[in-house]
Amino acid sequence: MNARKSSGFDVNTPNVARIYDYVLGGKDNFAADRRAAEQILQAFPESREGVRANREFLGNAVRHLAGEVGIRQFVDIGAGLPTRDNVHQVAGSVDPAARTVYVDNDPVVCVHGRALLANTPTVAMLEGDLRRPEEIWAGAVETGLLDPAEPVAVLLVAILHFLDDPHAEVAKLRELMAPGSHLVITHLSSTPRRSEDIDRVRQIYTGAGSGVFPRGVEEIKEFFGDFEILDSGGFISPIALRRFEMLGWAGVGRKV
Repeated sequence: MNARKSSGFDVNTPNVARIYDYVLGGKDNFAADRRAAEQILQAFPESREGVRANREFLGNAVRHLAGEVGIRQFVDIGAGLPTRDNVHQVAGSVDPAARTVYVDNDPVVCVHGRALLANTPTVAMLEGDLRRPEEIWAGAVETGLLDPAEPVAVLLVAILHFLDDPHAEVAKLRELMAPGSHLVITHLSSTPRRSEDIDRVRQIYTGAGSGVFPRGVEEIKEFFGDFEILDSGGFISPIALRRFEMLGWAGVGRKV
């Protein structure tokens, strides 16, 4: 999700969602996005494999929540452009009746998403900003796809590091979620060894109209509040976790 309010479609300014799309191997991007992505890859060569690991974690987490836990409603905030193995596809492979609400604050992303998902009655695409969580929640309920009294999985995948202080907003989401709900987070991490690389990435994202705020693992875990954090090894291999610990961290928490 782009952390700024998009004023329109501009192929000459890199866009956070399209940069991510390019690194994933997608086709919904332009020259400016590809240049920015290549600069990020120069600073963090492991980023291409890292974003794929991020998608793997997301897919495995959704599959687990739909299959083992029985979650049937998902809210993906900062969804970005539809790509491979989308949340509704993974959840739908477990139960075709599973419902998904995608949320993004970029109007262009939302228009594209609605067009691609127009014939899928179990899916909705909302324009919304994480900095206004109650509006997102109300909009999701209005779609008829979210029952606030039932457990839900809220996905904050590769979004929180684009906001300088989203702790209160995430706390509000936790408060709104019914017992038995789950929170899924992936987040860019920070270490002193990669401070110069992070500074370079921050400059690139600034050019894309977005700040970037990596955090230490313990600080990322604070977003779960009093939720029970599950073993991440159940969603991605321990080898991959160790390999990408310098790049990012991911976790799933359960509201008891």
